[in-house]
Amino acid sequence: MVLAGALALAGCSGSEAATPDYPRWHNTQVNAVSRTTTAGGVATTTSLRPDGTLETVALDLDSGKRLWSAPAVMAGRLPGMGIPAPAIIETGRDHTVVVTVDPSAKRRRTAALVGRDAKTGTARWTRPVHSTFGPQKCGMFVCLSENTALSTARVVVLDPATGRPRWKLPGIAEVQWSNASRVVFLRLARNPLLEAYDLRTGKVVWQQPVEQALGSGVNMSGGWSFGSTAENLVGYVAPYTDPRTKKVSTFGLFSVKLSDGSVNWIRPSVVRVYPSGSPGFAPVVRPVDQQGQYGGFARLDPESGRVLGQIPATDVPGSGWWLAFPARMDRIGFLKHGKRGTAFDLATGRPAEVEEERGWSFCVTDPKPLALKGQTPGFYSVASLCEFDLATGKRVADAGAPPGWFTGSQNGWRIWRDEKGGLHGVQDATATAPGMYG
Repeated sequence: MVLAGALALAGCSGSEAATPDYPRWHNTQVNAVSRTTTAGGVATTTSLRPDGTLETVALDLDSGKRLWSAPAVMAGRLPGMGIPAPAIIETGRDHTVVVTVDPSAKRRRTAALVGRDAKTGTARWTRPVHSTFGPQKCGMFVCLSENTALSTARVVVLDPATGRPRWKLPGIAEVQWSNASRVVFLRLARNPLLEAYDLRTGKVVWQQPVEQALGSGVNMSGGWSFGSTAENLVGYVAPYTDPRTKKVSTFGLFSVKLSDGSVNWIRPSVVRVYPSGSPGFAPVVRPVDQQGQYGGFARLDPESGRVLGQIPATDVPGSGWWLAFPARMDRIGFLKHGKRGTAFDLATGRPAEVEEERGWSFCVTDPKPLALKGQTPGFYSVASLCEFDLATGKRVADAGAPPGWFTGSQNGWRIWRDEKGGLHGVQDATATAPGMYG
């Protein structure tokens, strides 16, 4: 999870563009504001309607055509968490369920958790909800933090086919990783904790306090993000400045083994730059000293935490730039809109020629909060990337698909939001890989 304000640490990166040889589509009938989740040949997202309300939209993955839509609502989600995406789970026998938070039909309730047939949108079950951060896929089940605004906050693990609880645990937690048999939660408490559970039994497999991994003084209010490699979970905790004491919390990256939770490596006092790859795939960071001064830029190996490439602080231009990386993230560019920028080779740290050099960066550098009806202000849509010519600082007219580190890939399909909210899909990969948003 990345809290609002991350654009202040903006960076960018790139990947191979898609070509017309691959199946692709563009749906302009949505205004997607959340991530997109896919399963069973269906893609789902949360879309903003013209009247300021939200809706769940399901699209056919192969064609991008709308299958169905239904009203959606947020009930207790915090603004810095962004708009939640629907949870979508394959339940077997070619059946897939989409789980959403809907407006409640009962006056005493603000919302209801609803499980729907992914192809038709037909409601299969409902569960009353007082307050929640939203449903998440966890292996073959649905995990939900509910009653988040009450002292009775808990996590329930539900059967997606019936909505029936399998097991529960007290407190608030968010899924950071799961497979068919295990789930890793980030327990959000005064002393945040990573915990792995057996999905079928609800038994604890391992525990790892975040402060034990990264250091004392952690405050999750600044935001966090996790990503996985084949065997490890890489976490980023952002800094948070206490408004009373002006003291900055402990922050940085760390890695734990998914098998037992033991710590592999830590990189304290570094901030993740945005946009950038998942912490478990292509983390790019900047060190910050005790005086709050930023250092250079470095790309890390998520497996070992070692520096794969860097440029020193002395080579960072003064101000007015946004990071932009070319196709393979082997260079780092400093984009200046409408002006000539600069670039450096990440492997050697040497200046690189910017003629004909392209890089991906934020389409919009001053995003406006969404005009949501009946919601706490401060929610933003997921970011969009555009390709730029570093020599001129202008957008590239014939830009292809954004980089894979940004979009991620689900069984070869890469889906992304453009700056107008339209969704694009292209099947130009073969595997599943994490993107910036997980």
